[in-house]
Amino acid sequence: MTRAPGASGAPHPRPVESVLKLSRAQARRLQLLAMGLAAPPKPQPRKADVLATIRRMQVLQIDTIHVVARSPYLVLWSRLGDYRPEWLDALLASGALFEYWAHAACFIPIEHYPYYRRQMLHLEAAGSHRAAARLAAEPVAHLELLEHIRERGAVRAADFEHEDGRTSNGWWDWKPDKLRLETLFTAGELMVARREHFRRVYDLRERVLPARWHDDAAVPSQDTVHETWSLAAVKAMGFATARWIGDYFRHSGRAPSPHPERLAAEGKLVRVAVEGVPQPAYVHPDWVPAARRASRDQLVAAHCTLLSPFDPLVWDRERALALWDFDYRIECYTPEAKRRYGYFTLPILVRDCLVGRVDAKAQRQSGRFEIRHLHLEPAVAGDSALADDIAGAIVRCARWHRTPTITVLRTSPTGFAPALRAAVQRASGNGA
Repeated sequence: MTRAPGASGAPHPRPVESVLKLSRAQARRLQLLAMGLAAPPKPQPRKADVLATIRRMQVLQIDTIHVVARSPYLVLWSRLGDYRPEWLDALLASGALFEYWAHAACFIPIEHYPYYRRQMLHLEAAGSHRAAARLAAEPVAHLELLEHIRERGAVRAADFEHEDGRTSNGWWDWKPDKLRLETLFTAGELMVARREHFRRVYDLRERVLPARWHDDAAVPSQDTVHETWSLAAVKAMGFATARWIGDYFRHSGRAPSPHPERLAAEGKLVRVAVEGVPQPAYVHPDWVPAARRASRDQLVAAHCTLLSPFDPLVWDRERALALWDFDYRIECYTPEAKRRYGYFTLPILVRDCLVGRVDAKAQRQSGRFEIRHLHLEPAVAGDSALADDIAGAIVRCARWHRTPTITVLRTSPTGFAPALRAAVQRASGNGA
C-alpha cells in the first residue's frame, strides 16, 4: 500500500478543542524546524541526506538560472552545507526521484508518484488544458515521437532536426519538438530518465519508472490526492493557513478541498492562532510537540545562510510577508529598469529573521564570488555582529561553489560595507 506523502505512522489524534497560540517569532522557529533550516548543517553530509531533505520538503523546485548556483542545488546547500551536487543527479538517474509539475517543475520522491499519476491520467481535471488540447490536435505527431523513442532510445530536445518556426508558450519560446516532448511528459507517457548538463533526457515511462509503480489501478482518487497534498503541505511547513496550503503544491486556491477546518474537526490537523496572521492556521499532528515547545520559547533557530529565490521558505510572497515581514519578489522576470534589488537576489536568513537580500554572481572561471549589492531590511541594524553572521554564510557558500575570492561592491545602507568587508576577511581567514 502506498504511504501518503504527509502521513505519519501514528493514528490521528482526536480533535483538539483548545487552540495553540504562537507569537510570530515562535511560529517562524517552528517553520524553520519543519523546513530543515533551524540548525546549521551537520559535517560530512551523505547522499542519503539529500534524499531525506527532499522528502522533508516534499518537493524540490527546479530552475535553470545559475547566476550563483542553479536553484535546486542551492536549496540543498542551505540545509546540508558542503554536499556534492552530483548526488542529486544520481538520485534522479537511479529512480529515487522523478520530475513532474507540483509547485512548479520539481524533483519529487518516487514513492509519491501515484498521486501525480492521477494528474497525468486526467489532464483536464488537473488543469493541464493546453497539454490535453495539444494531444488532441496532433495525435499522429505525438505517437510518431513515442515510436521514435521506443525504437532509438532516450532523447534530448537538441537531438531533433527542428522544422521552421517556434511555438510561443508563456515565458518560453519552444521549438515544436520540444513542445511535443513536454506535452508527452505532462501526460505521463515520457519521464525524465536523467539530466545531462542539467538538460532533460526523456525516455518512455515503462523504461524509467520502477515496476512497482506501473499499476494504474492503484492510483488514488482525486479526493484522496487533494487531502493527501493538503496534509503534506502543512507537514512540510510545520503549520499553515488555508491559502498557504493551496499554494504549496499549487493544487488549489485560497480554500483547498477538503477545507483544513474539516481536517481539524476530524483530528487530522490541529488549530493554531499565530500573532499577526489574521487567518486561522493549522499544525500537522507530527509537529504538535514542537509547536508546544515553541509556545514555551524552547525552540532555537541558530542557522545563518543564503537562500535560493525558489526556496520553499520564501517562494510564497504572501507567506513571507505575513510571517517574516519580508516583501520578496523574484526579479529575474522583471525588466531591468524596473528591478529594485537585482536579477537573482538571495534572501539572507540569520537565525529566525530574514535580514536582507544579496545580488550576487559567481564568476566561475576566475574563482570570484561577487557581492554586487547587498540590501539590509529597513528595520535591521547593520552592526558588526550581523556582519559576522552574514559574512560566514557568504564565505561558506562561495567555498562550496569553488569561488573562494569574495568581492563586496555595494551595500545598502552604504555604511554597512566596511563592516561586511572586514567580516568577510575574518571569515575567510579563520575557516568559517
